[in-house]
Amino acid sequence: MIIIGIAGGTGAGKTTVVDKIIEQLPPGEVALISQDSYYKDNSHISIDERKKINYDHPESIEFGLLTRHIAQLKNQQIIEEPQYSYVTCTRLEETKTVKPTSIVIVEGILVLSNAPLRKMMDIKVFVDCDSDLRLSRVIQRDIVERDRDVQEVLSRYEETVRPSHIQFIEPTKRFADIIVPQGGENKVAIEVLTQFIKQHLTNHAV
Repeated sequence: MIIIGIAGGTGAGKTTVVDKIIEQLPPGEVALISQDSYYKDNSHISIDERKKINYDHPESIEFGLLTRHIAQLKNQQIIEEPQYSYVTCTRLEETKTVKPTSIVIVEGILVLSNAPLRKMMDIKVFVDCDSDLRLSRVIQRDIVERDRDVQEVLSRYEETVRPSHIQFIEPTKRFADIIVPQGGENKVAIEVLTQFIKQHLTNHAV
């Protein structure tokens, strides 16, 4: 099994990169684990308090559970990945069953920030993107998918997203084996990364 970590700032294009990689890999051989599924459950506090939480801070993630789940997959065990609601900022009752596969991709803004998780990765990727483009994507996504207005998104960006990116996310670029500039628009970098993964998979199979 190959564990691939894909990090990068909010709105950098990680999902696009992941999708384009999966398209070129053997069907059914890739399991995708989202860091966002492992946000701590905040159902015990009010919705107003939940909205004040900095979700771009490493402490907002239950890394212990995420790391344990990756270890279980490596040991050929099935896991139940939590599911998270961005609207209510709580975990849902339902989970997603994930079976061990040849390739496991762990994707999220902070996946390279946690040392125990990072040590489990065979390939570490950082998706890079200009800050103005990331902001534009964040505004579009949060309004459409997360029921937020423009002012709320901009305030959150200035108060937590941008400072946390500078403090916690950007520094993890130094841990990356491969950096993909301009996210999903960089076809050459994605092709190189995909071929690298295929070669890595071949070497592990030998």
